[in-house]
Amino acid sequence: MTALLVGFATALALSACGVPSSDVIEAGEPASGMFPGSQYSVPVVVSLYFLDDGALKAYPRKMRGPVDLGTAVRRLFDGPTKSESVTATTQLPRLTDTSDVTVGGGNGVSIKLPDDVAPLSRPAVLQLACTVAQVRGTFAKLPADTNRDGALASTSVHVLGDGWTRTQSADSCPEPWQL
Repeated sequence: MTALLVGFATALALSACGVPSSDVIEAGEPASGMFPGSQYSVPVVVSLYFLDDGALKAYPRKMRGPVDLGTAVRRLFDGPTKSESVTATTQLPRLTDTSDVTVGGGNGVSIKLPDDVAPLSRPAVLQLACTVAQVRGTFAKLPADTNRDGALASTSVHVLGDGWTRTQSADSCPEPWQL
């Protein structure tokens, strides 16, 4: 009897909510949850590489919104924040226009800079290579049984300017956790 009363009360409560029943409504793709880059995603930490007393060092930076290679490169060219600039410097110039970041086949990434940018120094190209490798390692989908050893070293960055190019592998980058 108690079970019958509970069932009746539940049915009454569900029918009294004021929402009429309906058939299945076809309305696009099924819900798939949130994914990296969603405008509602939680902040992610990305390490940007700046120079600390001339040596490369990863500076973790909390970022919101879509975070991809282009965003990370833009933030790197923006230079250290006020709090980072206590120890961090950069050899990258401030850009007056955006760069074009392209992921090529294999582990190559190309960064086409605006025409007015002078050739970059080796430390500046290393800053780019290490940041790009770290971002790629952070968002790469690795099998569960794969470790990250060598993830940074496998990236090669090609920086293209007006009449000049620089290529740099990320094999000499310090790991982000070596702060």
